[in-house]
Amino acid sequence: MNAETTHTFEKKPPWHQSVEEDGFTIIPGVLASHELIRLLAQLNDAPLRRSKAGVRHALACAPVAALARDSRLLAIAQEILRCTAFPFHATLFDKSSGSNWLVPWHQDTALPLRERREMQGWGPWSVKIGVHYAHAPAKALCQVLALRVHLDDSTSLNGPLRVLPGTHTRGVLSDDAIHELAALTPAVECLVPQGGVLAMRPLLVHSSSKSHADLPRRVLHIEYAASAVVDEGLELAVT
Repeated sequence: MNAETTHTFEKKPPWHQSVEEDGFTIIPGVLASHELIRLLAQLNDAPLRRSKAGVRHALACAPVAALARDSRLLAIAQEILRCTAFPFHATLFDKSSGSNWLVPWHQDTALPLRERREMQGWGPWSVKIGVHYAHAPAKALCQVLALRVHLDDSTSLNGPLRVLPGTHTRGVLSDDAIHELAALTPAVECLVPQGGVLAMRPLLVHSSSKSHADLPRRVLHIEYAASAVVDEGLELAVT
């Protein structure tokens, strides 16, 4: 078992430097409590297609789409991507004592695409709720950034995200390579206060444990890209 540390420091801009070095950074206090109360009420009232883990393709929900285009989130994404940025995919994760799961160490390598086109380095392909997905090569994933907006406090007890800093620079890894890195690299627990944002690269190796508390851990995971075209002839789907 590798050692774990608790990550609670506050890094100041330029955020891109933190993300370039570690693959992630925590930005507290992005959203105010009254904004979160309103957003949670809107999500509760919205006709969302929920699974055990939450909601896939959440950009179809107007309040989520509005938040994804909020000037504060766009400024973070643009600062880190160092160019224009647009949201193309969002997922609501809703972990609680009644809906609980663990996620093993992995990288986020699948991207939603407007159509299937066989190209070297892309695949395997799948279809999720009518949308084509393909595992992407590193050159495409390097154009993507995820902003995880925390609707609740993320604590050591409610299944926080854990990361292996710096592993985003190693390209797309095999399962065996990820397992080896997890055994050798000290893991970091990302404890993010309510209203804070965790910015991370998709190739950063990460996991999460089951929640051991009654406190919910709701997170909006919003993905941004510098361009809709991620490879010749392949365009991101907005989901």
